[in-house]
Amino acid sequence: MTHALIVIDVQNDFCPGGALAVPGGDAVVPVINGMMDRFDAVILTQDWHPAGHSSFASSHAGASPYDMIDMPYGPQVLWPDHCVQGTDGAAFHRGLRADGDLILRKGFRPDIDSYSAFFENDRTTATGLDGYLRTRGISDLTLVGLATDFCVRYSAVDAAKLGFAVTVDLAACRAIDLDGSLTDAVAEMTSSGVRLLD
Repeated sequence: MTHALIVIDVQNDFCPGGALAVPGGDAVVPVINGMMDRFDAVILTQDWHPAGHSSFASSHAGASPYDMIDMPYGPQVLWPDHCVQGTDGAAFHRGLRADGDLILRKGFRPDIDSYSAFFENDRTTATGLDGYLRTRGISDLTLVGLATDFCVRYSAVDAAKLGFAVTVDLAACRAIDLDGSLTDAVAEMTSSGVRLLD
């Protein structure tokens, strides 16, 4: 069995001082760096939004960050502008090792957000990661990164549904915890068969 580490969105905008900072987000960097050499493959994901993305509150008149709206694909949290393509905020945290096998960019379609490393938020448009992992013979995944209750959660649940053996190492994750979203995320991951390491 081949085991891959999936490093989710450890980018400047999700770290302290960033536009959508996850509390303690930068604390995962040394932990993740220390894990990388233990895996057969390392994949890093990168939120990569065009300016004016539809998930930004600034793209909707009268909306504020963290408002909920209905998009054609379902409910969507409106976020502060973040991880805009080519900006320092979209870059990986400067301390993170980025010498992985693959960098997968997501959220680049202007009209749809993408939490999961496997599917856009319409739950049907694939990113191609599933095919990449299968052609590499990878069956086991460990997920780490930001944020536990959004992009890590959706990636882990999708990976389990696709038949991978999935572990989330919570010591190398941090959460936004928006209105109880961390509790919901833990419950959903657990019920989906994801193994959680504290």
